[in-house]
Amino acid sequence: MNLDLWSTVTAYLDSLYPPDPALTRALESSDAAGLPSIAVSHDDGRMLHLLARQAKARLILEIGTLGGYSAIWLARALPAGGRIITLELEPNHAEVARRNVERAGLSDRVEIIVGPALESLPALLRRYPQGFDMIFIDADKTGYPGYWTWAMKLSHPGTLIVADNVVREGQVANSNSTDPDVQAVREYLSLAASEPRVRATVIQTVGPKGYDGMSLALVL
Repeated sequence: MNLDLWSTVTAYLDSLYPPDPALTRALESSDAAGLPSIAVSHDDGRMLHLLARQAKARLILEIGTLGGYSAIWLARALPAGGRIITLELEPNHAEVARRNVERAGLSDRVEIIVGPALESLPALLRRYPQGFDMIFIDADKTGYPGYWTWAMKLSHPGTLIVADNVVREGQVANSNSTDPDVQAVREYLSLAASEPRVRATVIQTVGPKGYDGMSLALVL
């Protein structure tokens, strides 16, 4: 565990692929509005963008908007006519995200829905019975098992389901953890591992924010 080394490598990588003004401003405005500093890293944002392009996603679902940083990365991967639906519990967060998305010139392809995700998802199933091409989950961890259930309902063969923050500084391996977030993530990963309709893995990540990882599941 060497946070200084991870930060040095991240700074080097960021110098190779520097964030543009719209992304930088999105983080700055989120900080200024008092949003928690829990947006995906720049490197993870680039990875989400590449995954969405590789999946040729035209319709993306995001659970957990925060300030819209990851939504901008995903929206930029969409082809003409593509759309991302992103769900946010907090109205203040959603308003910050709307301004950031508008500043990035992406309002025509990003729809932000405010309210508890588990209440919004049934309506999305009715609106988009064909399912989403990519689903990104980055919200309250205790909700992850429920979000997995809905992700499967809202998917089709070829859908890529990505969930952030699943390693929890390594605590995910601790079956005796009393942290409800850890136990919920463990349940999520077990559901993905036991689902015969998907092939899944976990990518461990390190950086200035510490040790964590993402779950990737491809619907067959």
